[in-house]
Amino acid sequence: MEEGKRLAGKVAMVTGGASGIGAETARIFAAQGASVVLCDVNAELGQSVAGGIAENGGETIFRELDVTNEQQWIALVAETEERFGKLNILANCAGISGRDPKDLVQQTPVAGGMLEDQSLENWNRVMEVNATGTFLGTRQAIAPMRRAGGGSIINISSICGIIGSFANAAYHASKGAVRIFSKAAAIQYAPDGIRVNSIHPGFVDTPMTKPAHSNPELVQIRLEATPLGRFGVPRDIALGCLYLASDDSSWVTGSELVIDGGLTAK
Repeated sequence: MEEGKRLAGKVAMVTGGASGIGAETARIFAAQGASVVLCDVNAELGQSVAGGIAENGGETIFRELDVTNEQQWIALVAETEERFGKLNILANCAGISGRDPKDLVQQTPVAGGMLEDQSLENWNRVMEVNATGTFLGTRQAIAPMRRAGGGSIINISSICGIIGSFANAAYHASKGAVRIFSKAAAIQYAPDGIRVNSIHPGFVDTPMTKPAHSNPELVQIRLEATPLGRFGVPRDIALGCLYLASDDSSWVTGSELVIDGGLTAK
């Protein structure tokens, strides 16, 4: 392995790769030697990220993927294995908050509205993208990873999957589902050498958190809750993904990596 290339020779798929944590994870994976299949529903942004990776010498392709569509998953995993010969890493980074996309500035601490005001449609959509999307990706990755002799699946949950808050209750439920799902999958597929772990970010500056972080009052509340005194950036989380993707974490499975500036330690 080339010195400094922690993922040399590996093939990785990253969902939600058009922006935020997913985009930075794809960049770091490629910089560390992985061939990266970058996926997102936003083709324009996704192709832009993939283009930037290629300009920096990384090997990547972009494919449009709706993580809630089982047939798209089946086709893309098959294409990945056919093109690159294997699949070693899956980072399930795609996710939504459940906040009304028209709310460009969040006005109250209650992101997405109070529970009694939420619709069944909103609940189902958040669960479908965040939880079912993670399930579908993980399920489709098992067979090719088994053929590759093992692999690493990294599921992005949240501190909202561990503790309660004023956030969308559906978001909490979906991220809690990702957390426990990851542990169950880890136990089931440990005999195949397939590791499954979850990552739990705190408050990170991403396009998804921009409405809240555009409100100075909410910024103050969130910063005061974070002992290290700053918001995370996508790189903070992507480096955690790199650790779990690499052989450095070969004895780590069923774990939850909390990256939150100390928020949940209080």
